[in-house]
Amino acid sequence: MHAESLIDPLSAAIVVGGTLVATFLRCGPADCRTAIAALFALRKPRFHAERARGELATHVQAIRRDGLVRAQTHHFGDPEFDEACDAMAQSHSLTALRDAHRSHRTKRQERARRAVDVFAQAAELAPVFGLAGTLISLSQLHTSSVMQGDFTAAIGMAVLTTLYGLLLGNIVFAPLARMVERAAHAEERERQTVVDWLEAQIAPAVPKLHESAAAPTGKQARAG
Repeated sequence: MHAESLIDPLSAAIVVGGTLVATFLRCGPADCRTAIAALFALRKPRFHAERARGELATHVQAIRRDGLVRAQTHHFGDPEFDEACDAMAQSHSLTALRDAHRSHRTKRQERARRAVDVFAQAAELAPVFGLAGTLISLSQLHTSSVMQGDFTAAIGMAVLTTLYGLLLGNIVFAPLARMVERAAHAEERERQTVVDWLEAQIAPAVPKLHESAAAPTGKQARAG
C-alpha cells in the first residue's frame, strides 16, 4: 500500500471543511472563539501551586508580620489572586478570598465547558461528513461507470471520506476535548491547593471581629 493512495485533497476538504462549518453553525462564534483560546492555552505553561505559593510568600509574610490591615498587597499577574489580595486588604476578611476564588472558578469552569462542548460537537460531526462524502462519491457512479478509472476513483473517494471522518473525530477532536477537560480539572486542583494554603497561613492574622461578622451564626442561617 502506498501512502499517496491515502491522500485526497477533495475528500479532506469535504470532511474537514464540512465539519468546521457545521460546528461553527451549531455552537456559534462565541463558543468557537472560546474553544480556540482553550486550544492555544494548552501550549502555555500551566498553573502550578508551588510557583504560586512562592509568589505569594512575600505577601503572606507581610500579613503575618504587620497584620491583614496594614500589610501591602502583592500582585504577581494572576487575576484571581491579585483580586483576592486587593479584596482582603479592603475587607480585612478571608471571605473576600473565598468569594474571589468562587467567582473565578465559576467563570473558568464555564469557559472550559463551552470549549469541551465545541470539540465534542466537532468529534460527533466529523464521521457524519465522512458519510456525506461517501454518498457524494457514490452518487457519481452512475455517470462515471463507463470508464474504469473514474469508477475506481469514485470508490476510492468513498472509502477515504469515511476514513477521514473517523480519524478526524476520534483522533483529533475527541482527544482535544479530553485534553481541555483534563487541563481545566488539573488547574482547579492546583488553585484549590493554593487557596487552602493561603487561608491557613493568613487565618491567624485576620481580625476576629471581621470574620465573625462575615460568617452568619447558626440562628441567622436557620432564620434565612
